[in-house]
Amino acid sequence: MSAKVAFHTLGCKLNYSETSTIAKQFSDKKYSIVDFNDNADIYVLNTCSVTENAEKECRQIVRKILRKNPDAFVAVTGCYAQLRPEQVSSIEGVDAVLGSHEKFNIFSLLDDFGKRELSCIYVSPTDKLDKFDSSFSTDTIGRTRAFFKIQDGCDYKCSFCTIPLARGKSRSMEPDDVLSQFREFLDNGYKEIILTGVNVGDYGSDRGYNLYGLLKRILRVEGDYRIRISSIEPNLLTDEIIELAAGDKRICSHFHVPLQSGSNHVLRLMQRRYKADYYKSLIYKLAEKIPDVGIGVDVIVGTPGETHEHFIETYNLINELPVSYLHVFTYSERPNTKAAKMAGVVDVSERKKRNSMLRILSEKKKNFFYRNSIGKQTRVLFESELNDGFILGWTDNYIRVKHEYSENLINQFSIATITGSESAICTVNITTDELVNNDG
Repeated sequence: MSAKVAFHTLGCKLNYSETSTIAKQFSDKKYSIVDFNDNADIYVLNTCSVTENAEKECRQIVRKILRKNPDAFVAVTGCYAQLRPEQVSSIEGVDAVLGSHEKFNIFSLLDDFGKRELSCIYVSPTDKLDKFDSSFSTDTIGRTRAFFKIQDGCDYKCSFCTIPLARGKSRSMEPDDVLSQFREFLDNGYKEIILTGVNVGDYGSDRGYNLYGLLKRILRVEGDYRIRISSIEPNLLTDEIIELAAGDKRICSHFHVPLQSGSNHVLRLMQRRYKADYYKSLIYKLAEKIPDVGIGVDVIVGTPGETHEHFIETYNLINELPVSYLHVFTYSERPNTKAAKMAGVVDVSERKKRNSMLRILSEKKKNFFYRNSIGKQTRVLFESELNDGFILGWTDNYIRVKHEYSENLINQFSIATITGSESAICTVNITTDELVNNDG
């Protein structure tokens, strides 16, 4: 009987795509992949280090594993492992610590997966993280959506962020390799390809390419598909990309554009590369150029130096903008970042209060966006997921929808009319289940 291995991922979709690639290596070597809640011989934990909570969760998960199976081999990789390998190795029960590069070389580094008295540490220095490792994952049971990593690392120096320390400098997949893998996705039946990375908008900056040029090349590929950009910095969402998306329905009418703060003072402290007015004009430009566009926003509350007045600037700006949802993060001090040494520390209780205010605002924005879509026709890609007799899907502009289950709808683009909104999901009626013409 083959050894059983289980995986658990903390953090972003990029981490999920990388976990999937590691899992494939085990599968290729005939290991049996089991659910993380099942009993396994080997556990691989891919970690995040954006917040303190992610690190606490890592320690809790290792303890949970050992309670379930004290003899299990435990490997920890990801950003937390890269940044603080000694701290990770000190967690009782951890057998191997693998850095951001080493996670893809687990079989060449480890001779066996037997329990060890002392954990092994394989972590390259951050300045040696210069190789691009491709990865992708799927988020559904059926082959519907693929998360495709085309970029890694970051050259930005935001004062609050550990990602450049954990991931290294910006680097990208070769365009020809992107096209080859993209065609393989289509050949395997995937209909939505989500382009992911640490800083996707910076794609190709290390090689003399850019994201706009890559998108144009991808769109020359014939097929029944759509492209979604996972997240893109406001200063990298160019007019060319917006015009391309406005003119070709194969690029989803949905953009996730980090704001972080609506106060110019706080943006300077964060060392962001834009001002609030620039962001405001960008969002209105998106709304003008692309009808019914869905816009997501990242925002951080409680950064050192953020006064109540600065927070209100952020709240008022977001309240004004035609955005559809927020991802709200509470600032937490991260070692070796500039922000951790800055004055004006915000009390934790005040951070939580500001977080709550923005989460409520996010619900209001989302509900308005969903209700405002009622009666409109939209294009939906239905997944294979069955939920209480309904099939679930996503619209081009990132509205979660459901329809009475029909196997014929699975992994098909359908024209639908949104008929109602309830509990953060919209109901739809199918206008036609014929595939949508994807010409721009």
